[in-house]
Amino acid sequence: MDLNKYTIKEASGKLKAGEISSVELTKACLGRIKEVDEKLKACLTVCEVEALDMAKRADERRKNGENGDLLGIPFLAKDNIMTRGIKTTAASRILENYIAPFDATIIKKLKIRGAVLLGKTNLDEFAHGASTENSAFGPTHNPWDLKRVPGGSSGGSAVAVASDMCIFALGTDTGGSIRHPAAYCGVTGLKPSYGRSSRFGLIAMTSSTDVPGPLTKTVEDAGIVMEAISGPDKKDATTIKQDNSFSENEYKQSLKKENIKGTRIGLPMEYFEAGISEDVRKTINEAIQKLKELGAEFIDISLPHTKYAVSVYYIITPAEVSSNLARFDGIRYGFSVEQVETLQELYFKNRGGGFGAEAKRRIILGTYILSSGHFDAYYKQAQKVRIKITEEMIDIFNSVDCLLTPTSPHTAFLLGGQDKDPLKMYLEDVFLAGVSLAGLPAISIPVGFSNNLPIGVQLIGNKFNENKILNIGHHYQMVTDHHLKKPKPLV
Repeated sequence: MDLNKYTIKEASGKLKAGEISSVELTKACLGRIKEVDEKLKACLTVCEVEALDMAKRADERRKNGENGDLLGIPFLAKDNIMTRGIKTTAASRILENYIAPFDATIIKKLKIRGAVLLGKTNLDEFAHGASTENSAFGPTHNPWDLKRVPGGSSGGSAVAVASDMCIFALGTDTGGSIRHPAAYCGVTGLKPSYGRSSRFGLIAMTSSTDVPGPLTKTVEDAGIVMEAISGPDKKDATTIKQDNSFSENEYKQSLKKENIKGTRIGLPMEYFEAGISEDVRKTINEAIQKLKELGAEFIDISLPHTKYAVSVYYIITPAEVSSNLARFDGIRYGFSVEQVETLQELYFKNRGGGFGAEAKRRIILGTYILSSGHFDAYYKQAQKVRIKITEEMIDIFNSVDCLLTPTSPHTAFLLGGQDKDPLKMYLEDVFLAGVSLAGLPAISIPVGFSNNLPIGVQLIGNKFNENKILNIGHHYQMVTDHHLKKPKPLV
């Protein structure tokens, strides 16, 4: 077996047994990147020298008696996550040559545990999109069909995991940006509860819903990464206190539960109405049947306000985008033109030349929403509906343990298939935005295929109850093999 194809658990076991070294594992991943990334365009930066140095240090730590599930494990990080001394571009021309001066908290935590950073992955510019076509450096291609999108905005990270360029990857999820590409690429993608993992060092998009999380080959691996990156951070006031964080080995205890008999899973009727392709509907029903065989009980429920989630999300998100992107003016850092005569001309040329079309669209929308005369009519009303959506979703957990929905209503679409229709692209978040608005944890896992294209199912948990959805997903993967299948064009 090629070393780069290992899961975290498999690779960690081999490293602990002394059967392989971190240097060998890292070289295998770097070799895979060189082999396939010219076709896939998943990576924006590859740090070969730095990665091999980190791998050597991980091997030394093992020789000195240190152990750990992530010690010496190579990973890739989405390029809107700060990495000290390495380019962090957010896939935008305005940050094309920006070198981050510090590590994001989640990167720092992984480095402390000895994980090996291979480089940075492609995304929709500033995470604005659902296809990874909005990158200033070109689109990423789906490894299952190179003519199709990988989903977004963490498309590069999902592709890297699906094609075995790394053992795991980091993404960010604001309105579905981990779960959506996970479904399109046939990998596991976990969006943690808002406040579970620190946002310090993320390039902010929508500060009230942004959250970093893992893209992995298995649910079990997602739990391993979550244990490493979760917890409080003094530099992010929205992170929760230690007593609500994962305790040591908590994820392992959760996954060891013998069965899921008696687990009550809600099926929101609004997520199964018109709009889902027949292949997706059929495959989701097969997954439901498999979970029934494992002892889960299914209950039909209703979330009537969920139909407003996308509308609310695309009022709140542009508003926060407009505010967050105001700092990128080319004066302190990033893209900057020369020879301008006025401050207005400087702003116009720096921001006009540095931002791509989708970033400009969201800035304009957000500025309009926040402007005098429109704030009360749009932003304030959207926040009121957001509260209703949140209350409704949290209240439902009084009667069920988790919710199950499709991750996407269809499989990956063709590159260029929706880029001329922003509204159609925004509707990609139809099953995902409500979870983000409510700050709940959710995981997408592969449950089948249609015409050789992966289909994902979404499991949604109550706030700070990642363990429940990890447990259900893990038991599903123990009796199915969808997550083990690899894209044939690149095998």
